[in-house]
Amino acid sequence: MTSSFRQLSAACFVFIFITSAGCTAFLAPRDPFPATVADPPQCSNVPRELDMVSLPPYTIEPPDILMINAVKVVPKPPHKIEPFDGLLIRAIGVLPDQPIADIFSVTPEGDVDLGPSYGKVKVVGLTVSEADAAVQDHLTQLFHHVEVSISLGFSAGAQQVVGEHLVGPDGRVNLGTYGSVYVSGKTIDQARKEIEMQLSNYLEDPQVVVDVLAYNSKKYYVVTQGAGFGDNVQEAPITGNETVLDAIARIGGISQLSSSKIWIARPAPNGVGCEQILPVNWVNISRGASTATNYQLMPGDRLFIAQDNLVAFDSFVSKITRPFERMLGFVSLGTATANRITRFGKSQFN
Repeated sequence: MTSSFRQLSAACFVFIFITSAGCTAFLAPRDPFPATVADPPQCSNVPRELDMVSLPPYTIEPPDILMINAVKVVPKPPHKIEPFDGLLIRAIGVLPDQPIADIFSVTPEGDVDLGPSYGKVKVVGLTVSEADAAVQDHLTQLFHHVEVSISLGFSAGAQQVVGEHLVGPDGRVNLGTYGSVYVSGKTIDQARKEIEMQLSNYLEDPQVVVDVLAYNSKKYYVVTQGAGFGDNVQEAPITGNETVLDAIARIGGISQLSSSKIWIARPAPNGVGCEQILPVNWVNISRGASTATNYQLMPGDRLFIAQDNLVAFDSFVSKITRPFERMLGFVSLGTATANRITRFGKSQFN
């Protein structure tokens, strides 16, 4: 039995060796996309580590996250006074030791409390001019010559626009009770103007600060060929300063399945111009500090890291031999079990 098992194993390995030796695809693989620099002159000037370019004005797209802060939120007149609003009240002709010249908050009951000597005045639901007249009438009952001036210090009822705002799949940002604004495809300055225009329907001369908190829509991709174990794809946002070295550092370096054959596949912008294949000399970048092929990454770039062909060949052989190894293992186990039963009987298994 042992001799037959060895002969069968040897025959299997000889068969695999003969069939794989004639398959030149694993010994001399051909790349589907040759890593050569594109010839058209418009593709000759490629930004590198020491010769970077500034990206064009950032265009907002889903799912970017915007930081929107409205620094001036004043409701449009006529404003109806609401509880917790702040009124700046100034009065002339009152007690000298108890002046009225401060911001008074409207109570939940709708009153403004002027102090123990002056009492309370009902102002909720009134405009600022009407509240001015109401306070004037109230103080005239206590003093003969009183002049009152009231202005809106702050509005508690006006919704504040502050914080993070996600650009939705429809390209709009939600401003709560002020509606939504379409910002997709616009620059930051254009989006700010659109938001201010929308808020101007509710607020008096609004002023807004807009910035991009998360650059989620502009990305590059690092594709690591898996040597027969499946390719790995990782994405990262473009902020305008990434190079090949930055991208490889982000994924923790080159894996044991990879070779040092690397290139950038750069799509043509909007389908106009040329698509580029930019070969990367990883040895020169990492060991020689050369910047010639440490290219600046652009939105949509695919940084491709080719597999190690020996590892790929090993994994292929492993896939072919693994079923035979399992089959031979079952045969060996069955043979050993049968021998034990023959030599020692079934009592050994009781």
